[in-house]
Amino acid sequence: MSAEAKTLTEVVTRLRRALRTSIRTDYPWESLPMAQVELLLALDEHGSVRVGELATLLRLAANTVSGLVQVLVENGLVTRAPDPSDRRVAVVALTAAGRLKLDDWGRAHEQRIGDALDRLAPGDRATVRAALPALARLVDHLASPELDAAEADVDAHPAPVRVRR
Repeated sequence: MSAEAKTLTEVVTRLRRALRTSIRTDYPWESLPMAQVELLLALDEHGSVRVGELATLLRLAANTVSGLVQVLVENGLVTRAPDPSDRRVAVVALTAAGRLKLDDWGRAHEQRIGDALDRLAPGDRATVRAALPALARLVDHLASPELDAAEADVDAHPAPVRVRR
């Protein structure tokens, strides 16, 4: 592993740990496990989705997704219903309560990260801002390793940073 990859791995790991810890401390009401949040985010982005498709999107086993869906159904955050086109499979959708919970989660994280960014020196904030498009492309490459070099032409086609509202 290159020194750059090692450093990025360490920083991302520390960032995730710090976010989890600070959210639990600063927003104790926010208790959704990350796997559930990721499922809700997938539904928010893709709409009603079959359980198998969710498993593919999340890169999880179908039985793992079924378990997550069951917990979220019990908590009223998603619905699971037969697919009208194939009643053998279930379609999962975000409920109004699920959308509110996801919005609360997003606001808590945005607030926490915003507060931390505000404490950085202006130059560091600018550096973080400038790195966001490249980090977004890195995420895309990790999520879709088949992207070819032409799609990754940083200078010609900078990737937009998607911000969920």
